[in-house]
Amino acid sequence: MTIDTTMTMTANKSAAMKATLLDYVAAFNAADAERVVALFADDATVEDPVGSPVIAGRERILAFYRHATSLGARLEVAAPPRGSHGNAAALSFAVYARMQGHSVRIDVTDVMTFGADGRITGMRAFWGPDDVHPQ
Repeated sequence: MTIDTTMTMTANKSAAMKATLLDYVAAFNAADAERVVALFADDATVEDPVGSPVIAGRERILAFYRHATSLGARLEVAAPPRGSHGNAAALSFAVYARMQGHSVRIDVTDVMTFGADGRITGMRAFWGPDDVHPQ
């Protein structure tokens, strides 16, 4: 295998991961939890935010996204998705939601890992208390 072939394969994989991240945003914004979870592997994990208990398995992840999408939250991409030379990609976005009766913007970066089939195997959402801003 040549360096050019390896770089092309890596670029194609990176592009596919980036496209999945944008599909994730579109499905979330459509309030379609089933469509969001279809992007995940059956044994995937979600840690949102990082430091909270990990949610594992399709049914628990589906329950998480059913709840999240029912709240009327909306995601707005803040920068183009970022790929990698491995099996992960990242996306920075703002979440517009209501917390404790107030409109807020939460600045988030999700890092997702992917399996060989292109489905998400892990999602880690990086945001903390100082990333929540009143609107």
